[in-house]
Amino acid sequence: MTTPTSAPTYRPGYARLVLVMLLIVYTFNFLDRQILGILAPAIKADLGLSNTQLGALGGIAFAALYSTLAIPLAFLADRTTRTWVITASLTVWSGFTALCGFATGFWSLFAFRVGVGVGEAGGVAPSYALISQYFPPEKRARAMSVYALGIPVGLAAGVVLGAAIAKAVDWRAAFIVVGLAGVIIAPIFRFVVKEPARVETPAGRAPVSAVFAILVKKPSFWLLAFASAMSSLAGYGLAFWTPSIAIQTFGFDLTTTSYFFGSLLLIGGVGGVLLGGVLADKLGKTDRGAYAKVSMFAWLITAPLFAAGFLSPSPVMAWLLLLIPNALTLVFVGPVMTATQHLVPAHMRATASASFLLINNLIGIGGGSWVLGALSDAMKPEFGDEALRYSAIVLVGSYLVAAMLAMLAIKPLRRDWIEDAPV
Repeated sequence: MTTPTSAPTYRPGYARLVLVMLLIVYTFNFLDRQILGILAPAIKADLGLSNTQLGALGGIAFAALYSTLAIPLAFLADRTTRTWVITASLTVWSGFTALCGFATGFWSLFAFRVGVGVGEAGGVAPSYALISQYFPPEKRARAMSVYALGIPVGLAAGVVLGAAIAKAVDWRAAFIVVGLAGVIIAPIFRFVVKEPARVETPAGRAPVSAVFAILVKKPSFWLLAFASAMSSLAGYGLAFWTPSIAIQTFGFDLTTTSYFFGSLLLIGGVGGVLLGGVLADKLGKTDRGAYAKVSMFAWLITAPLFAAGFLSPSPVMAWLLLLIPNALTLVFVGPVMTATQHLVPAHMRATASASFLLINNLIGIGGGSWVLGALSDAMKPEFGDEALRYSAIVLVGSYLVAAMLAMLAIKPLRRDWIEDAPV
């Protein structure tokens, strides 16, 4: 079995093309997740669902197999062809997204969302490993951050496109259109992105247990994984429910809601993701602990600003207050994922990323939308229509927990970091 020992040199133009293709795939990853959030009011009315059921569709239905299958699929990618694993994954999750448009009730939609999660399980970790092969260490956090632009771009596209298609036709058509678009992109990705050459080493035959044996001894891995999970708990919950909060609080229609929230995700998210990568690459040259420190400060500021935004009675003031935390909540992506890549040898990176994502996604995706939905149902007798908004304010407290865990990770990360082997 062949395996990379370090990041070889590739033509910069082609490396950037690979990054663009990975970004497109990642954008569809989040587009297919977020579209459910903007369509939630229409789905709730059509299928007669509760907020708890909607939260389950946005959370555990997607996260259960998405999180657990990521490790075996990443291990398969480390030992075979990463580009094929990504291509097959995109095809599967896009197909199940299209099938969501044919759901007749909670359980059929639940099953199709599980299928989306199964497909997306194989897309992210192999992509991180490919980026680590195509880009040298001094440019890696920025490359990871460019890839992570798929998060805000995909979220914003899911909001705006989902609302536009639903208004023009209905919510079912929105699922079908974006799902089929992903199926079309899959073979184009495979044609353009070539599998990098790997150097033959005995370490390439390392089993999953060998990766776990390394990670279990590294406190920085666990602290960063659970810090990210607490951030994602709030982040995914807010991404799913903020459109509904805006509709209830300000009386927006679907189109206005899509522009309000989509602009927050796109402007704030893009800025935050790029800022995190630039800061981590700059500060991390002299202090590897900076990859955790940058995230810690971002999370500290995020929590109070989100709370202030949700309490604002004015939509203009709410947009201005929510813009900054929508940026800061994604600052961690580039730095933390780059740090995770450097906690194991190069040939174990996809599996290590999947192990990180197992924790992050099972808690964040699995719990975020469901916890907020269940909280709002529980608080409704006391707060009425305001229950969803106040539940969101409670949930943003998890950003403070994330900041504390990131602070504790700073020193261990300096010790646990593995430098790339010389080429």
